[in-house]
Amino acid sequence: MHGSWLNGWRLTALAGLGVAAMAAAAMASAPDPVDGARLAIRLTARTSLLLFLATFTASALARLAPSASTRWLRANRRYLGVGFAISHFVHLGAIATLARLDYAVFLQLTNVVSYVAGGLAYLLIVLMTITSFDRTAALIGPRAWAWLHTGGLWYIWFSFALNFGKRVPRDTAYLVPVALLLAALVVRLLAARKRGASARDAAGAARSPYVGPGPAAGV
Repeated sequence: MHGSWLNGWRLTALAGLGVAAMAAAAMASAPDPVDGARLAIRLTARTSLLLFLATFTASALARLAPSASTRWLRANRRYLGVGFAISHFVHLGAIATLARLDYAVFLQLTNVVSYVAGGLAYLLIVLMTITSFDRTAALIGPRAWAWLHTGGLWYIWFSFALNFGKRVPRDTAYLVPVALLLAALVVRLLAARKRGASARDAAGAARSPYVGPGPAAGV
């Protein structure tokens, strides 16, 4: 289904260049630069969401519904995650452009909570991206890597859910990303439940003594 070229860092580069080109086109085509920056912010928020959800659900989907597509998704989880980081930094660049063009509008759309929560999300994205390479992952060790990437993914999921969810009362179109986030949550929880059941079955099998066939009659 997926060509051999659409894998690894080539996939990351394709995602990053595509998002950057889309944001640049949005800003260039808008009649007003402020409107262009705001359009780029909205578009890159959505590309970041899609790339994040692919990363967030990759392993879970491969566990729940093994197929060529889900195996490809899991194999490219790291590269999609770095693609998400690139998309979200393009998103940050669009926000910075808006602040430069019209600081009053920027202040209307942000507050102290968004600075702190968003700043922490970007810090986690930076740390997760840095440790997405084999050498840097080895430096911090598997336990710290697991804590960082698991905790970081869940924090970013919560950040997306909060930021899209709070806009639903103003625009019901935001129900779509909220529904996608909730569906991704269900997928992760179902996969965790299946993994736990498999682990319990394996533990039970290890504890149960094997009873082989008895001696043949008359022997």
